[in-house]
Formats: sequence, structure tokens, C-alpha cells
Amino acid sequence: MDNTVGEMEVFVHTARLQSFSAAGRLLRMSPSAVSKLVSRLEERLKTRLVVRTTRSLQLTPEGEVYLERAQRILEDIKEAEQIVSTGGEVAPRGRLRVSASVAFGVRHVVPLVPEFLARYPNVQLDLSLTDGMIDIVEERADVAIRSGNLRDTSLKARKLMDSRRVVVAAPGYLERMGNPEKPADLHRHNCMTFNFRQTWEEWPFRDPATGQSFSKAVHGNVEVNNGPTIRSLCLAGVGLIRVGRFHVQEYIDDGRLVPVLEAFNPGDIEHIHAVYPGHPHLASRIRALIDFLAERI
Repeated sequence: MDNTVGEMEVFVHTARLQSFSAAGRLLRMSPSAVSKLVSRLEERLKTRLVVRTTRSLQLTPEGEVYLERAQRILEDIKEAEQIVSTGGEVAPRGRLRVSASVAFGVRHVVPLVPEFLARYPNVQLDLSLTDGMIDIVEERADVAIRSGNLRDTSLKARKLMDSRRVVVAAPGYLERMGNPEKPADLHRHNCMTFNFRQTWEEWPFRDPATGQSFSKAVHGNVEVNNGPTIRSLCLAGVGLIRVGRFHVQEYIDDGRLVPVLEAFNPGDIEHIHAVYPGHPHLASRIRALIDFLAERI
């Protein structure tokens, strides 16, 4: 194995098994031959990929990056060969890295995982739920499910859902603090917000008499970093929140949360997209997930 792909395969197996001997047994090579190939790869790249100890191997940060990319390349090569050998039809396979916001992931993605994996059993799903903004390329995610406008023009997006925003509170909170009749009343209410936005926040409204839009600065004693937490605190009667309606619809339906200031609702929409790198040839596992989510959501 004196080619780049061969070196990649040896390195990937060595990194996964953390052993020259184990990789050698799998590849039917001697441990010294495996070690020499990894050393040759390091020499060609002019960087250390593994730290050798008497008991095991540990990847360097550069080794972690190379492993991630090498696995993708090998998966793409295998898929390309399948496409050619099967006349264009290939079953989705390989590791699929997906990032989603916590609230959307818990409510809409996680319940669909069993069905997706049953349909595509050769896909290994790597799902991360976070409300922090990620760089899809830097974090090496295949698909990120996010709300808002698409800023990076190198990425493509497919809309999964539109959700109107709403201000809600628990009935117990409204009994204690009163129901705000107009946005100006919010100065005496605890308005909970997200800490990954600005340190201060304004909520948009529209005057029902004139149709004029305006914003109202809100304040509260709680800031959180994800949707489920702020919703739980709202259900517990801590304060008001303003979120996409999909976060809270089931709780509105059963009366545990109550929309407020609906006469002043500006009607702004939270757009939910599946965002992915704009490669000309999208891997079948990525296309399969995007099509599946669009179909089921």
C-alpha cells in the first residue's frame, strides 16, 4: 500500500483500534509495516498524527482532524464505487453528523430517528443537540438544523418548517402577576431570554390600531442557553417567554401555557431549515436525511 488511499486506510484502522498490532491483524500486515506506513504519512504531511506510548496510541489534534477527513474520503470512495457498480443506485451508508437546536431536535428529530435508521440501516447517526451557533464546515457537520436566515452563501438550505412566534406564560404566573394588556406592561413582568443573544433584548410588536411595528425592551432575572430549559421554567411559573410556537404548542393545547399580547403579535415567523455544504455531488446519506425530514416534518 504505497498510495495515499492506502495510507489513509492504514491510519484510520490504526486510529480506531489505537494499536499497530491490532490494525496489522485486521489488515494482514505486520505491526512494523503498519508503523512504517503511518510514519511515512506523517513525514509526507510534515506533522505528527499519533503519540506513541508503550501501551497505546493517542491521536494529536492534527491526527483527530486527519482521521475525521480521511473517514469521509474513504466513505465517499466506497459510495462512488457502489454507484458505478450498481448503475447509479446506492444505498445510503456511513457516518452522518447532524447538529440541531435542542428544542427542535428533542421534539421533531429524535422521535424520527428509529424510523430513519430502520429505513437506512447502514447509516451511523452522530447527532448533537445544541442551541449555540456552530460553523458547519469548521465543526465538520453534514447537516445542521437551524432557524433564521441563511448567511453563508456557500451553504444550501431546505426549509423544514415555519413557526409563528408567540409570547406565553403559565396560568399560575398570570394569576400572581396579572395578564399584560399591552407591551408597555412588560416592565413589571419577568421576561426570560436566551444568553446566546445580546445581553439586552427587545421583543417586536405591532400596534393593532395603526399597524405600526415597534419594539419593547424586556428584562428578567433568568437567561438560559436552550429552548427546553426556558420552556420548563415558563411552565413552572417563573416568567414570560417569546419563542417559536412549535416549542410550546402542545402546552398551549392542554392549557399549561397561555398566549399573551396576541393582539400585538407582529406575525413574525421562525423559519427552520436543514443546512448543508453546497457540494455538487451530495452524499446519498445526506440527501436521504434531508428528504426524510422534509417528508416527515
